[in-house]
Amino acid sequence: MDEARRELAAVLGRIPSGLFILSVRQGQAETGMLTSWVQQCGFAPPLISVALQRDRPIIAWLTQGAAFTLNILDDGQTDMVAHFGRGFTLEESAFAGLDIERPPTGGPVLRKALAYLECRVTSRCPAGDHELLLAEVLAGRVLNEGQPMVHIRRTGFHY
Repeated sequence: MDEARRELAAVLGRIPSGLFILSVRQGQAETGMLTSWVQQCGFAPPLISVALQRDRPIIAWLTQGAAFTLNILDDGQTDMVAHFGRGFTLEESAFAGLDIERPPTGGPVLRKALAYLECRVTSRCPAGDHELLLAEVLAGRVLNEGQPMVHIRRTGFHY
């Protein structure tokens, strides 16, 4: 990698992002994943954007109209980063042994999360090697006091 590309990678890596657990249910099956590229992008209606790598299995369940839950991690929840950071197939039990609640729609809520949002996918579009999801925020709740976890990457060219 040449010097200009190394410098660009370092600069892109310094764009801060939160760390979240995106959870979704399809029938009786449920799964979750660690994600960081999330941003509010609209007020009326409230919208968020979520960028996910196209090869993530969970993306097959996040079609237009699909409900999901975005769990906002507290800055001390490194255990959740380690747990969900390893990744899960759609057949694996991502929430075994975790303290969760299961709302009627969306995915599981981590009871120890800082807060959560209930969302519905409104559209998807390609974004390079990722898929950009736009989702309407339908509801949300603060569960615990604390500060959200912020992530700075070493490089802007991979996670």
